[in-house]
Amino acid sequence: MPADAILGLIAEYRDDPRPSKIDLGVGVYRNAAGETPVLATVKKAEQRLLQTQTSKSYIGTAGDAAFNSAMQAMIFGDPAADDRLVTLQTPGGSGSLRVAAGLLLRAREDATVWVSEPTWANHVPLLGGAGLKLKPYPYYDADRHVIHIDEMLETLRAAPKGDVVLLHACCHNPCGLDPSEDEWREIAGVVAQRELLPFIDVAYQGFASNIDDDAFAIRHMASLLPEMIVSSSCSKNFGLYRDRVGSLSLLSATADSLATLASQANNYVRTVYSVPPDHGAAVVSIILNDDDLRAEWLAELKDMRDRLGEMCTLLNDAFIEKTPDHDFSHLMRTTGMFCFLGISVEQIARLKQDFGIYLVDTSRINVAGITADNVDYLTDSIAAVL
Repeated sequence: MPADAILGLIAEYRDDPRPSKIDLGVGVYRNAAGETPVLATVKKAEQRLLQTQTSKSYIGTAGDAAFNSAMQAMIFGDPAADDRLVTLQTPGGSGSLRVAAGLLLRAREDATVWVSEPTWANHVPLLGGAGLKLKPYPYYDADRHVIHIDEMLETLRAAPKGDVVLLHACCHNPCGLDPSEDEWREIAGVVAQRELLPFIDVAYQGFASNIDDDAFAIRHMASLLPEMIVSSSCSKNFGLYRDRVGSLSLLSATADSLATLASQANNYVRTVYSVPPDHGAAVVSIILNDDDLRAEWLAELKDMRDRLGEMCTLLNDAFIEKTPDHDFSHLMRTTGMFCFLGISVEQIARLKQDFGIYLVDTSRINVAGITADNVDYLTDSIAAVL
């Protein structure tokens, strides 16, 4: 099988001897020094865990109850539908998505999931590979660098009753453009009218505006709709990439049907990975359930969010100076780590070959790979291939 595009780039970048090389492909946060640090709050929570943990026994298919409760509160706030919600700890957001796929297929063998065009590259193999039928809905206008909101709504209005619609809660990967709150209300209205099932992926909560605002779509739909699936990841906002920390939340139409959902979810988990890993989720639980650590973590999260915004501004300002005939102002409308540059495959190949600048062929870049030290070299190189 061919190597994963992004994982293949990691290997190419690693083997490139040029000191000026830049990696804009891999989806991890980097600080101004180009490092992916362990958060200070994570270090403190890990130290506490080291001192207090007395066993490495299995934690059960649903994972840690304190983690699940804290994650559910962070994602949903304090919903009136709390008695219709269940949350399970999963091995990262990917594990959550795969368990959700298994549950959908158990409920309905012919389930169809509508996914944004484009969507995160691993959505297709994770969900489609499980056996779900996938169909695209319009999302990103690559020419105007805006969301196809009218075309998206038109497509969803024609979707058959009971179909599933996969949505990105915030910081859309790969384009970085999100619906406004008014547009989310329109989307929710169509989902409710067509009796569709919203399946929301929230991998970057806290990377757009803040923890609460970034959950607007989820909380609004939870207040309107009988059922929902939410897959969450702690890789980005807690920096726990390799510890594989995520959650799966299920909103049921009734409290009675919730018991069925929970039993099916736990049974499916048992057939896939049996029990989730403990360490990272225990760390998150300690942070979210301690007022001081939580406040400190929110400050660290803000620093990461602010740096991403500053790098977009820095990049756009440099483009204004060096590529006056090309408009990159859409960078200023994006949130999170990712956006499209909007350059060709041939230009991307030249960037790699001639300048040691690595990004995927779609022109998606991780703005966390940009620093004050490399932005001039980066924009000079892009200007050269343009």
